[in-house]
Amino acid sequence: MITKAPADATTEDAPVARFDLRREGSRAVLALSGDWLTRTVAPVDADLRLIEADGGVRTVEIDLSGIGRLDTGGAWLIQRLVTAVEARGATVDMNHVPAPIASLLGEVEPATRPDEEAGRQGGGFRLLRPLELLGRAVSEAGQDFLQAMNILGATFHGPQMKVGRGRVLGMAAFVHQIDRVCVSAAPVILLISVIIGAIIAQQAAYQLRYFGAEMLVIDFVSVLVLRELGVLLTAILIAGRSGSAITAEIGAMKMREEVDALKVMGLNPIGVLVFPRLVALMIGMPLLTIASEFASLAGAIVVAWFYSDITPAAFLTRLRGFVDMPTVVIGVIKAPFMGLIIGIIAAVEGMAVKGSTESLGRHVTSAVVKSIFVVIVADGLFAMFYAAVVD
Repeated sequence: MITKAPADATTEDAPVARFDLRREGSRAVLALSGDWLTRTVAPVDADLRLIEADGGVRTVEIDLSGIGRLDTGGAWLIQRLVTAVEARGATVDMNHVPAPIASLLGEVEPATRPDEEAGRQGGGFRLLRPLELLGRAVSEAGQDFLQAMNILGATFHGPQMKVGRGRVLGMAAFVHQIDRVCVSAAPVILLISVIIGAIIAQQAAYQLRYFGAEMLVIDFVSVLVLRELGVLLTAILIAGRSGSAITAEIGAMKMREEVDALKVMGLNPIGVLVFPRLVALMIGMPLLTIASEFASLAGAIVVAWFYSDITPAAFLTRLRGFVDMPTVVIGVIKAPFMGLIIGIIAAVEGMAVKGSTESLGRHVTSAVVKSIFVVIVADGLFAMFYAAVVD
């Protein structure tokens, strides 16, 4: 073990910044202690730069439990180390980060990336900037995919851990998540579905009126709602409402070190935190999709009645004659997969939250955007599959 600190810094009148370094192959463990203030960090600056430049270090663990006082100077030094190591492709794990220190580190983080900021403002390699952004996007997408597969596998491993403890899924946690994911989201989904169904029916009737074929509005609305719109609208609303909530909950637990506490207790955090939410989403999505479809058709019936003089009885009679069971099943069968996608992306972003509220907000936004994008892409893939196999 190597201890880095000024030689004359052992008295209380001379507060110091120090760290103990332990190397285990490509893994470096730093235990920070003392006061990390602007006037006390100079002696450890050079040693930290050596660690930042050491290409043989692939994993760095930083223990902040021994820090006494910290100001922006000390926080910048610590965050500079994190930024430099991560820029080399290595991983950094920060342990025992009190909330005030985490907040301060988050504030100084942008200041540790001067080159990136200069590149954004326009340097001498502007032509390479799009390629750099493309490379970063591809790299992040690859990392997100690996993390998603890790969470998916750990999700199935989680209940196996609980089997040994006498239960597979906590019924209380499952019911709680069903209430939050499905029951609480139902009113807004029903309201928006009614409005969307009414708008589609009105626009379709307006166009078909020129051809004297207003009755075809029933065919148009039923196919669109039952095959595509019902599940897609529900998935987008659930991604924006429940997906963001899952990311915020797991991210807040990560910031409060509750995830680490579960590991210490011998529990799989993915199994305990993510598995009930995934099950709730996979069960709740089909139910909400069916409710959304009924609500959209109800809105269409009302508009067709008042706008095109198509009575509800005539609407339902033609609907029963036109819609077959495959049309209904094609829409609903996609719902569990949409719920699985939303849950995994929300969990990946929640687990990626670092120790600051800025990081939490960034990952919540990212979870919503990614979920909606992937859900739309998945819906397109389902449409291509059905066209090739079912139709």
